[in-house]
Amino acid sequence: MSSIEWLDSCASTNSVLAGRADAPAGLVIATREQTAGRGQRGNTWEAQPGANLTFSLLLRPAAIPAARQFELSMIVSLAIVDTVDAVLEDAGCPLRAEIKWPNDIYVADRKICGILIENTLTGRSIDRSIVGIGLNVNQTVFLSDAPNPASLCGFTGRTYMLEPLLERLSDAILKSMSAYDAAPDPDALTTRYMSRLWRRSGMWPFVTPGGERFEASIEHVGADGMLTLSGDRTFAFKEVAFVL
Repeated sequence: MSSIEWLDSCASTNSVLAGRADAPAGLVIATREQTAGRGQRGNTWEAQPGANLTFSLLLRPAAIPAARQFELSMIVSLAIVDTVDAVLEDAGCPLRAEIKWPNDIYVADRKICGILIENTLTGRSIDRSIVGIGLNVNQTVFLSDAPNPASLCGFTGRTYMLEPLLERLSDAILKSMSAYDAAPDPDALTTRYMSRLWRRSGMWPFVTPGGERFEASIEHVGADGMLTLSGDRTFAFKEVAFVL
């Protein structure tokens, strides 16, 4: 079970949790207002104060070596899509969540959740992982220039209490992590991750940082997080992006 501490405001829950280096796995730092939340690619994360979940969870993976740390991202992403799916289903919403490589969570082509994982490595092992998560819950108006934000409320028409939803989500991640530590199966994990990928089937437009645009299909994502597209082209994170 998780141990949750709520803050009224902080710059970044990841930074707060990083200052608790000796804390046990399962500690969650959540905040009503995050003033400098960080996202992937150096972006900030927009979150209306008091309307969404912005939190960080401490994990200490036992079965994942440093060379395969992307497995942790798979585990967390899958736990989140399962939880979001259950919330949508409870509301009678037919939509389901998908994972946009590497670990954004989408519903109906719109981003509902972002994940930032910061690992501390000791040799070939992961000493600790700080999993920062921003889940849009009750926000209905988005002011940033993000191309496609969405929220649970926007899809279901319901308003949610943040505290029980946070408990449900953090406990789901911890349960998934514990199960994988007890019986790691990288192949089964990758297969399940691939089955929940956004734009898994078909040809889609991509762009490189240099401006090259091309169409390709997703062939595979490795335990190291590398994305293989049709034409046997393989990319690391930030080496290619979807065209939205």
